[in-house]
Amino acid sequence: MNIILITPARPASRSGNRATASRWAAILRMLGHRVVVATEYSGKRFDLMIALHAWRSADAIDYFARRYPDQPLIVTLTGTDAYKYIHSHSETTLRSIQQADWLVGLHDLIGEVLNAEQRHKLWVIHQSAKPLTRRNPYQRYFHVSVMGHLREEKDPLRPALAARLLPERSRIQIHQYGRAHNDQWSTQASQEMRVNARYHWHGELPHYRIRRVYQRTNLLALPSRMEGGANVISEALMADVPVVASSIAGSIGLLGKDYPGYYPLEDEQALARLLLRCETEPAFYRSLVDACRQRRHLFSQQQELESWRKLMHKVTNPGPE
Repeated sequence: MNIILITPARPASRSGNRATASRWAAILRMLGHRVVVATEYSGKRFDLMIALHAWRSADAIDYFARRYPDQPLIVTLTGTDAYKYIHSHSETTLRSIQQADWLVGLHDLIGEVLNAEQRHKLWVIHQSAKPLTRRNPYQRYFHVSVMGHLREEKDPLRPALAARLLPERSRIQIHQYGRAHNDQWSTQASQEMRVNARYHWHGELPHYRIRRVYQRTNLLALPSRMEGGANVISEALMADVPVVASSIAGSIGLLGKDYPGYYPLEDEQALARLLLRCETEPAFYRSLVDACRQRRHLFSQQQELESWRKLMHKVTNPGPE
């Protein structure tokens, strides 16, 4: 098939949307399709459109759906689609959902935000990551990584606030990696470093350096207020790094309802207790490692390839099984 893959993220962007688009384009080409990745849609005919982000890509989705109503259309629901724009920009977001022939979600609970009549279109594809086996975690101190851009949806400074509450004997250090969404976030992170000796903001790093961080880190903290299925969880699990996360649907849908490493959203006191348990209770830390290893198979590259193979079979062979 001749496919156009629409993403709101520009080619030079290191955002999750761009990484997902690039990875999916490579997978679809492996499956024998021709793929163009674009941020806008000019009206050219394609056999299939795949759009990342129901709201941000809404104009392209609507143009394609109206111009070529008989051509299949796949819309991917991001975290802000599912947990923000479906409420604040509901008319536009719901129009994209209705126009889609298939919906792609990135975690197992994403269907809860859909109306019953739309759920039959949903196809869950877990994002994959390359395995990373050469682990050499820090021993001198307990290195906690926070991955992702500094913006409101990520609640990025919650681990830093939790670190302030740790006892003096703790060896925990919080290392944050990601670009500040605006000057306000940059100022807040810089000020936090000045008053919090446990907190270190490194800014945006290329992915090869992030992989080096996974080789050394002891723990990943994901404090987000909303996630559509964070690829940092995939990367952590494929690197054998355990995770602590806010108890939101996007993380529970990846790690499972019984995962022991959750804390209540926006609760730095609970997060501080959880971090301290990870540092000081080897049995608890091991339970996180074991639980992550049990989920690891969901995020293999082969698993994502097979998910797309099955979905593309449905696209090219519509109708009852």
